Amino acid sequence: MMQTSQPVTVRVQQWVVITSIALFALKVLAYFLTNSVAVLTDALESTVNVVTGFTGLYSLRLSAKPRDREHPYGHGKIELISASFEGMLILIAGLVIVYESLINLIHVHPVRDLDTGILIVGATALINYWVGAWCIRTGKNQQSMALEASGKHLQSDTWTTAGIIAGLILLRLTDILWIDSAVAIIFATLIIVEGYKIIRRTVAGIMDEADIDLLKRLIEVLNKNKRPGWIDLHNLRAIKYGSILHLDCHLTVPWYFNVNEAHEEVDALDKLIGEEFHQSLEMFVHTDGCVPPHSCRVCPIADCKVRQSPFEERLEWTLENITSNQKHGIS
Repeated sequence: MMQTSQPVTVRVQQWVVITSIALFALKVLAYFLTNSVAVLTDALESTVNVVTGFTGLYSLRLSAKPRDREHPYGHGKIELISASFEGMLILIAGLVIVYESLINLIHVHPVRDLDTGILIVGATALINYWVGAWCIRTGKNQQSMALEASGKHLQSDTWTTAGIIAGLILLRLTDILWIDSAVAIIFATLIIVEGYKIIRRTVAGIMDEADIDLLKRLIEVLNKNKRPGWIDLHNLRAIKYGSILHLDCHLTVPWYFNVNEAHEEVDALDKLIGEEFHQSLEMFVHTDGCVPPHSCRVCPIADCKVRQSPFEERLEWTLENITSNQKHGIS
């Protein structure tokens, strides 16, 4: 089963680009009004939003292209490359914020018109957070790591802005000039951590690292909905290319099933996973015939006319046995 990808990810990312440019312009305006290095730092961090917005838009458009002879698994992995690029830029932005804040601690700059600056920067923070939440929600629904990364980046920018606002308010109330830099350093640390997490996830995807949470959820669904004809399932592998989930496995069915009967079991497996995971899915299932009496002891088919040993216990699939390359049963 192969479902078509949704174009909603591209539309959302287009709004991310437009919003990032508008908010960057507002933050630059706030800097010229206030002469605050903290606000300038926030504006510089927003340049990353603009760059990654365009990068994310390009990757989503490319990943939506259908597979071709040169890319038989599609173009989905470009989303991983885009997300890793965004993660690196987030890291760099966090380090730049720390650097600028330290410079401001050493060479304090006078500020002005803080009330207007706080209102402008506060408005950008609210818009950034809302757009970021929209991206994350849509990215999860569409299984788009690139869109999720964009959303997390926008929200990390929001926390940076919140730190800047807190510093500006304290500065406004106390006239202690180093407060805004100290708060910015704290939130820059959170940004650096978020950038590292994004890079870690994307590297895992590029290296086709097993998604343990995905496999555990899949195993739970299979155990709950196991059909009598699914005597065993093994050699299960799952790989995500952008919004497309690729699964391949070996399904053991009764050895006397004809081609149509075996195909019916494969179709049922395909339908179950597709309905449970609600995303583009491509499955490759190899069917094996059962091996009596080894398989008979875990086979629940009551009216089997060629059974060589009685049914003893239901085979519970686990992360260990379902990913193994061996058929399972009771010796």
